Amino acid sequence: MSSKKRITLRDTLSIGGGEPISVQTMTNTKTEDTAGTIQQIESAVQAGCDIIRVSCPSREAAVSLGEIIRNTTIPVIADIHFDYRLAMMAIENGAHCIRINPANIDESGIRKIVDAAKDTGCAIRIGINSGSIERSILQKYKEPNADAMVESAVVNANKLEDLGFENFKISVKSSDVRESVRAYRKLAQLVDYPLHIGITEAGPVFPGSIKSAIGIGALLMDGVGDTIRVSLTGDILDEIRVGRQILKSLGMLKDSINIVSCPTCSRTLIDVVAISNELEAMAEDLRIPLKISVLGCVVNGPGEAMTADIGIFGFQEEYAKIIVRGVEYGTFHQNKVIEEVKKIIESFYM
Repeated sequence: MSSKKRITLRDTLSIGGGEPISVQTMTNTKTEDTAGTIQQIESAVQAGCDIIRVSCPSREAAVSLGEIIRNTTIPVIADIHFDYRLAMMAIENGAHCIRINPANIDESGIRKIVDAAKDTGCAIRIGINSGSIERSILQKYKEPNADAMVESAVVNANKLEDLGFENFKISVKSSDVRESVRAYRKLAQLVDYPLHIGITEAGPVFPGSIKSAIGIGALLMDGVGDTIRVSLTGDILDEIRVGRQILKSLGMLKDSINIVSCPTCSRTLIDVVAISNELEAMAEDLRIPLKISVLGCVVNGPGEAMTADIGIFGFQEEYAKIIVRGVEYGTFHQNKVIEEVKKIIESFYM
């Protein structure tokens, strides 16, 4: 059910058609604060963001977009509502993609947006949220459920197709996990365009991360989804970290360190918590494909170690044995484990 169609964001990034799933977030600075927005985007890039969305609610914001795009290294999506002129300005200022709900822009405006997108290679995201379904469809279904979102998405996709435009992706997000999953599963059966998936307005970091992992993870395991956003109330870097962790957990993120660690019990011989936390902090700055296991004792430790690139397990009180790709590397005091892991990684990649 994954998208066969591939779209491009002004020749910078391809989405769909078997391309890697991209992680995106959205700035929460005032877009008119050009320097602040650029700085936030750069932080997002360092955290592993692939696409950034920037709100353009005013002419000043749309003008600022030009300088922002010139000073960033990832594709920028301009978020537009109601006023097609802002979409036109965003495209003129270099937006790689614009996010619109065609239902809240009149037919003449949509035609102008499509013509400009065709001329520049700008992509479009049809963004349908449960809170912004057109009245005619909402009256039919009585509530903003999955069926209403899907009908809205298909109707608006047809509008773009009728104008000869197919360089677009679609999202149908709800804050209700079940409705979001149901909507995307249904939509994936009806269209073959790339899908941007997520649970909108998921909430604060802890509950929102769990909601998002359930919804996004369920869809990705179905083969549905080409880009993802974890929508959290908090630091946008948390969105990226959680999004990347979802992909990592499903084996869909190849440039990352996957850490396997045990919950510990009375058999634990080494400080698994401290070692795992240090490894996780180190992993944030490394973009390499590596599996590291950290277990507290010799019950499951040796078995997990044999399946990891670097396996660490408690061998005796405060001492860990390290296995490197199936070969015993040595036994070290727990305070020396991180130092040895760094040496091993350097031997792999330096």
